[in-house]
Amino acid sequence: MADIFERLTKNYGPLGQHRKRAYGYFMFPKLEGEIGSHMSFRGKEMVVWSLNNYLGLANHPEVRKTDAEAAAQYGLALPMGARMMSGNSSFHEQLESELARFEQKEDAVLLNYGYQGMVSIIDVLCDRHDVIVYDAESHACIIDGVRLHAGQRFVFKHNDMPDFEKQLQRAETLIRKQGTGGILVISEGVFGMAGDQGRLKEIVALKDKYSFRLLVDDAHGFGTLGKTGAGVGEEQGVQDKIDLYFSTFAKSMASIGAFVAGDQPVIDYIRYNIRSQIFAKSLPMPLVIGNLKRLELLRSHPEFKEKLWENATTLQKGLKEKGFDIGHTNSVVTPVYMKGGVEEATAMVMDLRENYGVFCSIVVYPVVPKGDILYRLIPTASHTKEDIDQTLHAFEETKKKLVNGVYRVAEIPAMAEV
Repeated sequence: MADIFERLTKNYGPLGQHRKRAYGYFMFPKLEGEIGSHMSFRGKEMVVWSLNNYLGLANHPEVRKTDAEAAAQYGLALPMGARMMSGNSSFHEQLESELARFEQKEDAVLLNYGYQGMVSIIDVLCDRHDVIVYDAESHACIIDGVRLHAGQRFVFKHNDMPDFEKQLQRAETLIRKQGTGGILVISEGVFGMAGDQGRLKEIVALKDKYSFRLLVDDAHGFGTLGKTGAGVGEEQGVQDKIDLYFSTFAKSMASIGAFVAGDQPVIDYIRYNIRSQIFAKSLPMPLVIGNLKRLELLRSHPEFKEKLWENATTLQKGLKEKGFDIGHTNSVVTPVYMKGGVEEATAMVMDLRENYGVFCSIVVYPVVPKGDILYRLIPTASHTKEDIDQTLHAFEETKKKLVNGVYRVAEIPAMAEV
């Protein structure tokens, strides 16, 4: 009989295999100081492009004041217990009501975390007879929720509408054969790596032809898109056609928690059946009250979103003018695509941080194909024109080095040696 632990420690996985060299630098880095466009990394000040603090609310004076006062008044324990048993409050209900109204839906239910919430929503909506049709580039929370689904699922090529319809046809054929079951379609509002919006307008146009319900994960669209900031549905004019609208507080609201909004009977079913919330402690009062303040600021200060988009547009325009490939983003998420191996990418990141003071996230194989390098820049309302200029200069200089083979090294030293 095999020892489970022995098997695990013989193969740490695609990321874990690099743990000794990468810990504290490429993985689990420590950004210190006040949250903002400038933070400290290993004792050096960096322009940071890796924080989902889109609207700059993390350190807004009113947010900090509300968080502190709520913590002082209620502590972190209240309410004590699961929401259904003893963990409810008027503030929880108020936040749900305001979120539903903001998203133009009848009702909403709070969730403790975005990742956990999405996995649980898929679980509570679908039984083994139902079929899920989802985008190939969906976030891990969707992928994991789909994997736990006991029934069938069909994946369509990213934002490929002919393939989407083909998978719908397969799903309908299967359901007719079974004699029971329904179809749940899942897409993201904004895809977090590439930055392109899901083709929701084209997806909902097929509702007249096929029978399905639509669940949208709009983590990166909430607060950043649409006239009022209500997200991609509002941006594309199809908010009323989205059956369930999901988002997290971890992006534009710079907080913890999530929610899903939709028709009241469906939300009520979720509220009374979603196991991750029924059997988990309720969101602490300071988080709920803090999220009410964040939502208030999001709604009442459109200039935050305007500044975010001013920065994103300036950054993206500057990258394109300098010949960088930023793909097909039509959101504030800003990918930068380059060519090179893992060692080259590693050396380039170190150069950006150590010599140019720029901190951003990088993605390499196996997340993207071998030979590809993907940088993901997250603009915020807190960034300045000087931050953008510094970053454009750093990328221009390091790309020259990449092309000229400067980063072709045999081995990168352990981060403890840097």
